[in-house]
Amino acid sequence: MARYTGPLCRLCRREGEKLFLKGDRCYTDKCAVERRRYAPGQHGHRRKKLSDYAIQLREKQKAKEIYNVLERQFKNYFYIAEMKKGVTGSNLLQLLERRLDNVVYRLGFASNRRQARQLVTHGHFLVNGRKVNIPSYLVRPGDVVEPKESSKKLGIIQENIAKVEHRGLPSWMEMDIEGLKGRINHLPSRDEIALPIQEHLIVELYSK
Repeated sequence: MARYTGPLCRLCRREGEKLFLKGDRCYTDKCAVERRRYAPGQHGHRRKKLSDYAIQLREKQKAKEIYNVLERQFKNYFYIAEMKKGVTGSNLLQLLERRLDNVVYRLGFASNRRQARQLVTHGHFLVNGRKVNIPSYLVRPGDVVEPKESSKKLGIIQENIAKVEHRGLPSWMEMDIEGLKGRINHLPSRDEIALPIQEHLIVELYSK
């Protein structure tokens, strides 16, 4: 299945809540969910009762949309999470949070994960001083993520960094705004991942 390239606000309306896929626009009154609180399409107003399977499926789709990953990638993350010690659902979210494109977004270098993915793919970022252009690269505690020297003056990065204080920074990482360097202090626990995802429903779906 190809990567989704359609209107992002349509995805939020489909789930019935904000997924913060469009960056700053999601915090304004222009947000589509605020203006049209019903699903997209001709029959969007007709909200029918969902089966247990449908609820679990929608939760999985929501997680995929938030982190911008394809079905096969997501399934692979689940199998890795299942083999690790601990709670499978929490392990899954931790793996998704460790993706380089997500870390670039969380540190404030990009306004959303799709923009972060593009910046990483175009080779604008270094991890521990080495260029990494793979969005799915998994960071580790102690890793330092920063734009390469020639990319630090990019208007899009400078514009996003100026809004870091407004957006806030997760507790499992720190940011040197003057030096444009981010550091991973430790891997995030479930309490440090503030997302509207009920991961136990995803586990139930894949466990059938």
